[in-house]
Amino acid sequence: MVSSAIRNYGTTHQCDSCSHSVCKDLNEKLRTTQLVVTFSGNRPVISLRPPPERVNFTCGIRWPIECEVISDIIHHIEWDPPKPEPFYQSTGYERTPMPVGEERGKVVFCIDHATKHPYFTYSRIGGSREPIKRATFYDVNETDLILEFESRFESGNLQKAVQVGARDYELTLRTDMYTTKHTQWFYFRVRNMKAGVTYRFTIINLMKSSSLYLQGMKPLLYSERDAEENGVGWQRAGSNIKYYRNCSQDSNNDTITFYSLSWTLQFPYDSDTCYLAHCYPYTYSRLQRYLSHITSNPAVKSYCKVRVLCQSLAGNAVYVITIMPQDSGRMDKTKKAVVVTARVHPGESNASWMMEGFLGFLLGDSADAQLLRDTFIFKVVPMLNPDGVVVGNYRCSLAGSDLNRKYRTLLRDSFPSVWHTRNMVEKLMAERDVVLYCDFHGHSRKNNVFMYGCSNKVDASLTLHERVFPLMMSKNASNKFSFNTCKFRVQKSKEGTGRIAMWRLGIKNSYTMEATFGGSTLGDRRGTHFTTQDLKSMGFHLCDTLLDYCDPDPIKVRDEGNIKSYAILLDTSGSDSSDSDGLPLHLLDQPKNAHTEVNRLL
Repeated sequence: MVSSAIRNYGTTHQCDSCSHSVCKDLNEKLRTTQLVVTFSGNRPVISLRPPPERVNFTCGIRWPIECEVISDIIHHIEWDPPKPEPFYQSTGYERTPMPVGEERGKVVFCIDHATKHPYFTYSRIGGSREPIKRATFYDVNETDLILEFESRFESGNLQKAVQVGARDYELTLRTDMYTTKHTQWFYFRVRNMKAGVTYRFTIINLMKSSSLYLQGMKPLLYSERDAEENGVGWQRAGSNIKYYRNCSQDSNNDTITFYSLSWTLQFPYDSDTCYLAHCYPYTYSRLQRYLSHITSNPAVKSYCKVRVLCQSLAGNAVYVITIMPQDSGRMDKTKKAVVVTARVHPGESNASWMMEGFLGFLLGDSADAQLLRDTFIFKVVPMLNPDGVVVGNYRCSLAGSDLNRKYRTLLRDSFPSVWHTRNMVEKLMAERDVVLYCDFHGHSRKNNVFMYGCSNKVDASLTLHERVFPLMMSKNASNKFSFNTCKFRVQKSKEGTGRIAMWRLGIKNSYTMEATFGGSTLGDRRGTHFTTQDLKSMGFHLCDTLLDYCDPDPIKVRDEGNIKSYAILLDTSGSDSSDSDGLPLHLLDQPKNAHTEVNRLL
């Protein structure tokens, strides 16, 4: 009887606790766990297995097997400065120290940069199986205190520190794993300092010719003692800030030009534990804690479902959040959808702060949040590149490639998060209209927040359509969002980006929203750095603008001429191109005659 029922369904089943011998036989031939068989008397009842109600956020983080990971749990409090923090004002007398090197200096911290393999092979929870190697190289009893460095924690990426003076240190950043490039993000720990003493730090292997440090941006400092005693978190710090070209170096017969960031700093306390960073860190662990928190709220749980979209290359979960009222919207094909993603580039942590602000507004109990949830179905992928975030990469995944050039790929196993995101959007568009796609990013060369969009040159009636939403954003966040900086182009080199790929699928409002690492040059915030609260507020403003866009206020979008006045801005390109957008590294190791077929798949 059971066999007949199974044949009628065309598959086998899983019976979790069944004494029926026929079920045991069927379980041996199990092909799926989608069907569950229970019994009412002797009659089998077959049903679909329901999806899990909650995602397990307690699973350990998976690291490449090469990575040494210390056991310290890093936690930073949130804090907003009482007053906006001003940009650094250059004096014109800042030093430009040239690299000294370990031959004339003293290596005080060094971790292995060379990986066991030229490309990612496998991962495990906690990284390397081997004991943690010593990375500090000085006698702790030395009378002249030497700073103690560490970066073998989540999102850390300092490779080497060389003492080149009594209080001067040359720092080398680890490049993105399985590449020799992409050094811009930094995040590391310092101990064993003296308060009131001026230290100099010089990062010697940056690769971008320009930076917001040339426009007054300051690095970030976090003091654990200040956090514990005064509730003070990340704050801008540093003087004598200089960004400059330092040297060129030959590598494999190629000339690489390096740039330095040099600054001086005084720590607030003796023997403190401090952290220095390029931008406010936002780790994969923090995302897991945030998602666990929102899904533990019964009210939020009724309209917000967190699921695993796919597994990353290392096996970390890529989460997708679906927001819509329970038992409504799915069958209503007239309800439109909104897709929002973030953190495809792991070093752009400001994107995650915007995402948290976006979710915080959308999952709130305000009337506007309720209206948005009633109006749209939201699909949100908060962290597209968890592996890169975990290991402290700036731009790439563990495939050694820029995922934001892979949205047209057929290589699902090499670039799972972007493949599954595109696939999800295609399925969503088969059911309903997607009114907006927005991918959150960070920008290293421009201040303010702005958008990159696409431009329709075929249909003249749509020429200005894509400019409306960014213009409305500029009205809602006039002291942070710059419409003048927005660009609308479809470039051949960017065809693999999420923005253009989604526009090609038919989403007219397809954008990259770029938030500066620095701050604002607008209104009453002119010349001041962004805080985490400022970044979160941009997520709020996206929600607010979405409401306005659905019911436009004529005061905010006065006339078409208001948009046409910005037409001269269309002749420049969008975000930085990446030169890590080719094959995944493990495929580059294949024989040359295999490349043609793989390139076809790309």
